[in-house]
Amino acid sequence: MSGTFYFKLAATGISKNRKMYFPYLLTCVCMVMMYYIISFLCRSSTLREMHGGDTVQQMLSLGVNVIAVFSLIFLYYTNSFLIRRRQREFGLYHILGMGKRNLVKIMICENLLTAAVSIAGGLVLGVLFSKLGELVITRLLGADINFDMEIDPRAIVTTVLLFVVIFALIMVRMLVFLWRSRPVEMLRSDKVGEKPPKGNWFFALAGIVLLGAAYYLAVTIEDPITALMWFFIAVIMVIAATYLLFIAGSVTFGRLLQKNKRYYYRTNHFVSLSSMIYRMKRNGAGLASICILSTMVLVMVSGVMCLWIGMEDMLHVRYPREITAEIYTEDEKEAAQVKAVMDQVVEEHGAGKENIIEYTMLQTSGVQRKDQILFDFMSMNEFSIEDTSSLRAIHVITIDDYNRLKGTNETLEKDEVMISMPKNEEPYSFDTITIGDGSVWTVKSTIDKFNLYGTDAASIVPSIYIFVPDKDALKEIYEAQAKYYQNASSEIEQYYGFDLDCPSEEQIAILEEIFDRFAQDQIGDEGFSQRISLEGREMERAYFLGMYGGLFFLGIILGLVFIAGMVIIIYYKQISEGYEDQERFDILMKIGMTRKEVRKSVNSQVLTVFFLPLIVAGLHTGFAFPIIRRILNLMGFVNTTLLIWVTVACYLVFALFYIIIYLLTSKSYLTIVGGKMEKR
Repeated sequence: MSGTFYFKLAATGISKNRKMYFPYLLTCVCMVMMYYIISFLCRSSTLREMHGGDTVQQMLSLGVNVIAVFSLIFLYYTNSFLIRRRQREFGLYHILGMGKRNLVKIMICENLLTAAVSIAGGLVLGVLFSKLGELVITRLLGADINFDMEIDPRAIVTTVLLFVVIFALIMVRMLVFLWRSRPVEMLRSDKVGEKPPKGNWFFALAGIVLLGAAYYLAVTIEDPITALMWFFIAVIMVIAATYLLFIAGSVTFGRLLQKNKRYYYRTNHFVSLSSMIYRMKRNGAGLASICILSTMVLVMVSGVMCLWIGMEDMLHVRYPREITAEIYTEDEKEAAQVKAVMDQVVEEHGAGKENIIEYTMLQTSGVQRKDQILFDFMSMNEFSIEDTSSLRAIHVITIDDYNRLKGTNETLEKDEVMISMPKNEEPYSFDTITIGDGSVWTVKSTIDKFNLYGTDAASIVPSIYIFVPDKDALKEIYEAQAKYYQNASSEIEQYYGFDLDCPSEEQIAILEEIFDRFAQDQIGDEGFSQRISLEGREMERAYFLGMYGGLFFLGIILGLVFIAGMVIIIYYKQISEGYEDQERFDILMKIGMTRKEVRKSVNSQVLTVFFLPLIVAGLHTGFAFPIIRRILNLMGFVNTTLLIWVTVACYLVFALFYIIIYLLTSKSYLTIVGGKMEKR
């Protein structure tokens, strides 16, 4: 037989099975398109030249590998539906005289056609929509729009290579399956059902325990660092528990319902429950996949939307003044010279200063153990991973600066301090505090809420503010931490910041000129400028736009990819289960069930099966909320109310979309199942 003959058979097979093949081809095309778009944007010279564009590309580079791995797993998984539906056809070819070598050639031709159409179509659409993606990011960054069209050969090559490998692996899987199959088994594949699995209490209980433990971690962990460390472990636990509960737990629960005679021996319950239990092992895995994908979409999209919407607030929290300087010196004259240079540049630009803030502070770190602050924790043998929750960012400020910042008139004795722990759930509850080797201070009072926004937002661990009587006390604590940290010890710094009454472009120009003045090393000793840290809100805005804009764009892209995966799994489940149920419901009608009763049973089963993942995904998202909130806190996002509303809105929109997908795909199921019913 000629090669064209096999290609004709392959093309005919694809056409005849278009109900199964076209959604698969469309999915392949979309995966190729998405991968090319992200790869292109990671290398786009247009983005690279924008303010914040390099940050966007760093964020997008995270998504390249995610889409690659997901494409491999997802296409490999969905291809199993095609193989299952083609078994009878291949068995018939074999009975008519074709050997396995001939069937292999047909499958190779089918895979080549699928790969060619998918890669070519995906690249064409990717090239067309890559410009749209570039324009969207340009809009997010607020940059000037460039309509020049670019095609990146390297992105094309990497995309082609990736999907050639994926289709090759799929091909190997198909050939192994074909080689192990027997012709008679393939011919009768649609008549052979799965053996009803037994209820497995061990796996069901294991699923409950894993899910309960993951939920407990998510709800009880309070420290953001600990939350980040446990997050991925909790995710793995939830995924494992979801599969165990949907596969083993659902069967076990179904068996319990069967023992309830009042519930089970009803027409709609009897048929739908028996049918679901009969094939729940395979059905449960698909439902668990839908549930996990739904949860990923909800968590990811709500998270990146909150970061994007709350970006301006986070920018102001991180940079409380439009221009700030941290001056690492105890010399008041040097600090005054730095401030004078900054003031002079502002004056030369004809701008005015507003909301001036000044204070002296020591920023260091240590471990809090009850009423002690320890600086030698890294050398302690008993220091363990659990102690990360006790790490503290320590800010020491004199009472005079506190009074000036807060407009109060507090006083402290030589051995007294005041304490504030703004990120802790509870205030400091001890009467004394021991700092370092044994310097004991009496805690005069605690302050519920105090933070120096820029300082606190930059810290990834909870802060403790210690207000001391004078600069001598500040110096004492400095020496206590310097004894252990030595060359890595913190320096006493003087903070100076202010807002400007001029546009953002002028603010950036002022900051750049201040940078130039300090680069000349004309203040203090040689190299002193290296001990001055300058920051400007408007200069950092581009970085914020790049990071959060990139995360937002990547989150939406990955959300669309995961939604596409969810849709195709739902569609194939409806189709495959429709064919499985077709004969079963036809038999039930032959033994006396009416068409109305069959339809009622069908609706009961479909509603139960396909809305369960949506409900469980909402449950997962709800319990994940506390740990997601704490992780977002590490990024400076503290607006819990916004996170609640965005999460709820995302779930409602997703639920509406899920219902629409259900209604569209359920028509295919009802058409297949109802085909024979209409003929009767």
